[in-house]
Amino acid sequence: QVQLVESGGGLVQPGGSLRLSCAASGSTLAIYAMGAMGWYRQAPGKQRDLVAIIIKGGSTNYADSVKGRFTISRDNAKNTVDLQMNSVKPEDTAVYYCTAGATQSNIAANRAYWGQGTQVTVSS
Repeated sequence: QVQLVESGGGLVQPGGSLRLSCAASGSTLAIYAMGAMGWYRQAPGKQRDLVAIIIKGGSTNYADSVKGRFTISRDNAKNTVDLQMNSVKPEDTAVYYCTAGATQSNIAANRAYWGQGTQVTVSS
């Protein structure tokens, strides 16, 4: 079993920056099996959508809406994954969830672990 703990959410002005962090804990074997980690977000009245995914090998996948603005990173030694959010827009407002799974496909199929969610609000 893997537990995911998020931090860094809050209120930020349009054009500003925010950094989300997710720390994974659990058995060494379980954490080692998490080949993919990333972030999803869910705005009120909308479905939960992919923001960014990073694989152990370093490859990444971003939603078109955040490409060039957000950067995902992973520290395998510390078992953490971060999301650097730059040039944020009001439409980025959502609850952001950290996720981890054996593969990206497993995450998409909800065969994954999820954090508690952290609110990000972009408003002036």
